[in-house]
Amino acid sequence: MRVLSIAARGLLAGLLLLPAAAGAAEIKVMISGGFSAAYEALVPEFERTSGHKVVTLRGPSMGETPQAIPNRLARGEDADVVIMVGYALGKLVDQGQVRADSRVDLAWSRIALAVKAGAPKPDISTVDAFRRALLAAKSIAYSDSASGVYLSTTLFKQIGVYDQIKDKARKIPAEPVAKVVARGEAEIGFQPISELRPFPGIDIVGPIPEELQIVNVFAAGLASRAKEPEAGKALIAYLVSPAAKGAILASGMEFADTAKK
Repeated sequence: MRVLSIAARGLLAGLLLLPAAAGAAEIKVMISGGFSAAYEALVPEFERTSGHKVVTLRGPSMGETPQAIPNRLARGEDADVVIMVGYALGKLVDQGQVRADSRVDLAWSRIALAVKAGAPKPDISTVDAFRRALLAAKSIAYSDSASGVYLSTTLFKQIGVYDQIKDKARKIPAEPVAKVVARGEAEIGFQPISELRPFPGIDIVGPIPEELQIVNVFAAGLASRAKEPEAGKALIAYLVSPAAKGAILASGMEFADTAKK
């Protein structure tokens, strides 16, 4: 998990000062859900101050759906900037799809549990209480991205409930878990808090117990086939600048510069 040094941040931030006379560009961004709330709040100001236009393509950080960012890139779709969960971005670096020297950590988000708005909120304040909540739930939803992979392959087994809940827990491909919970199709749902918060119809109970928590890093990088690399660098610089901090914190994430290392 890498965080920019002060010097590197200064260098990137300097790119924001490039004059609009250098030519406005159309920046194609592929982004997963985790950073989306902050991104949507920040892009209009970036467009206003830079003169660039941002075109956004959305999809999960991983998974088998056609919309998944790795699958989009593998079939040759164009992108300038990629924003997704950090370890999945690292795999794209290894595959040569994202430039290794361009990767920047943006923010961190914890996994949280949500219920339908107005429904009883289970106690998840301790590991034992969390375990009881899982066993008592009639249905459980989790994402097909990083948080869901962790829950379904590690956490449920770690706390000894995998066999008891496997038939009532399901992976939700290419749709926010919050929407499934809001429709009443799952009694409880899990996703990073920044991916739950934008959607109505749910109540966020809170983060899962700290002993079980993983902190998802969301990162950005330049696509190897970027057609507008300089404009893409300017966008990434804006997303790690002090101007972005308020929107990132408001989305339920931790700004990478202040997050726990």
